[in-house]
Amino acid sequence: MARTRLARTRPAPPGWLTEGLRPRDAPIPWAAVARASVALAAPLAVGTAAGQPGYGALVSIGALSGVIGDTADAYRMRVFNIAVPQLVGALGVLLGTQVYGSGWTAVAALTVVALVSGMISSIGAVASLSGLLLLLDAVIGAGLPLPSPWWLPPALLLLGGLVVLALTLLAWPLRRGTPERAVVADTYRTVAELLEATGSPTYDAKRRELTQSLNHSYDLLLARRARQHGRSPTLVRLLAQLNAVIPVVEGTSAVWLRPPEFGPLPPGYPAAVRTLAEAVELGRTGPAPPPDLPEPRGPSTRALAEAIRHAAVVVHEAEPDPYAADDRLGRPAGLEVRARRAVRALLLSGASWRYGLRLALCIGLAQVLVSVIAVPRSYWVTLTVTFVMKPDFGSVFSRAVLRALGTAAGLLLAMPVLAEVPHGWWDVPVMAALASLIPALSAKGYAFQTAAITPVILLLSDLLNHQGFHLVLPRLYDSLIGCGISLLAGYLLWPESWHTRIGDRLADAVQDTASYVSMAFTTAPGRDGPARARYRRRLYRDLSAVRGEFQRALTEPPPVGARAEAWWPLVIAVERIVDTTTATRVRVEHGAPVPTPAEVEAVTRELTDLAEALRSGVPLPAGDLAAPAPHCALARLHHEVHAARSIAAP
Repeated sequence: MARTRLARTRPAPPGWLTEGLRPRDAPIPWAAVARASVALAAPLAVGTAAGQPGYGALVSIGALSGVIGDTADAYRMRVFNIAVPQLVGALGVLLGTQVYGSGWTAVAALTVVALVSGMISSIGAVASLSGLLLLLDAVIGAGLPLPSPWWLPPALLLLGGLVVLALTLLAWPLRRGTPERAVVADTYRTVAELLEATGSPTYDAKRRELTQSLNHSYDLLLARRARQHGRSPTLVRLLAQLNAVIPVVEGTSAVWLRPPEFGPLPPGYPAAVRTLAEAVELGRTGPAPPPDLPEPRGPSTRALAEAIRHAAVVVHEAEPDPYAADDRLGRPAGLEVRARRAVRALLLSGASWRYGLRLALCIGLAQVLVSVIAVPRSYWVTLTVTFVMKPDFGSVFSRAVLRALGTAAGLLLAMPVLAEVPHGWWDVPVMAALASLIPALSAKGYAFQTAAITPVILLLSDLLNHQGFHLVLPRLYDSLIGCGISLLAGYLLWPESWHTRIGDRLADAVQDTASYVSMAFTTAPGRDGPARARYRRRLYRDLSAVRGEFQRALTEPPPVGARAEAWWPLVIAVERIVDTTTATRVRVEHGAPVPTPAEVEAVTRELTDLAEALRSGVPLPAGDLAAPAPHCALARLHHEVHAARSIAAP
């Protein structure tokens, strides 16, 4: 009995650790698995056949970078995501080889490269990966004996990237435009799932999935359009189809808000949206019969039915007007404008300089340490710091812990390989098997990705310096040292690590929500629809970013993690306020009572007060709000705002 009681009271691991170790529920990308296996094993086979396994190892290192960077959907974006970081990485290895074995000159050079790498990482996703490869390849060039002449290592790394690029583009002639259609079709299917979830406890989770799907679809289409001159007919059609689903989403919000006496939503509505998703994915055009929808009951289902019928017309339209496809996120700026913005963000942003200095400090300390203390194969310490200190990859603290655990697991996997597998042709099938684990495990989480990449890098580096099984324990020690430097110099010494800005981010989102409420109900029905749609789309995107920031904060140890956990219900409450505002506006458009200016002013004032309380840290007084009248047009919105304020009150 005592033993049972002791087992029940045994302390559980902290939530920030177990969250990172819990594998994500993601499907295995079998095509990426096959590409990684071929891209990393084929260069080793060619190098072994030519009697130059070291050359093959360098090509495989370049291919590894390409495999990690191949994360886009559209083929044109994949070319960009692979090619640009590879070019920057080649520059990095060129800089690194120039300071190989030069002592304190290498320390200074890598510190400067780290500063530049950190600053350019703040521009965007492709720039972030480019900054990562710039520093990683510079560390490899400065820490490993690479072949000469000077141009050979960069050329071999670029060749590895070309191998990945060639494998990626094999299916382009047969699947041109298919990824874009599939993404837009998935958004339609997500809308259908949301319709099926109305009135059920899973509605909020499905609504968040839809927000992510819309963000992904717009990012893909607008990013591709920004890189093409003029208006591509295919992209115009896809953008028109994506825009046509927005009124369906608004109608879904209205159905979620409708009174319970109307009963559950008939299944004909989500079935009609699924039929449209199939038409988008297959690229069907031409006349199509109107959707077979049930008879609408009330303004909510009337709005939903009109939106679905409009979407059906747009989906089957062969050549939509290229100037009628309004961009819900605004039109992409020209290349020159975006370049100026990137340079301005790079040089004038405080966040850019702070991260650059943090990364430079950690890299500098790591290089000084391995220069003063004889650490065998010291480049691994700096590589560990580089991977851990990527801010857009998650919490530095949890990444340091997960990096140590993932490295330990990867070393266990590498031990039998380095101890028993002889160099030569056996390296090829072993590399094919290990490389296939990288895409498969990367989708599960950072610790799993680290466990997959570690044995691959160990095998490739062993082909360059021939240390064999003796690499294993030093790699574990080096990883622990790198994680310790990241925790000390990249986390504990910076006040922003302990005083996160999640409160300010949430306050900004609440203030933007107040502006959205005012915009939604101060214009007449049918007026200024595109402006409201763009503002709402940006607001949903900002709320998604706030949710991501909170989820990262939840992986931090106290006090940051505890504070984020306490405010997490308020994030959900703000999302519900935006949904309710959208739903109420749609119902007004289709016959529901119009709210008075006094009602709108009351809601916006309450939201503004909530934003100020979050920003200043002064708690809201409890119980100072009167309940709205039952016949008030914004009664449901008042209820959601009062619920949010009660969470923020003491």
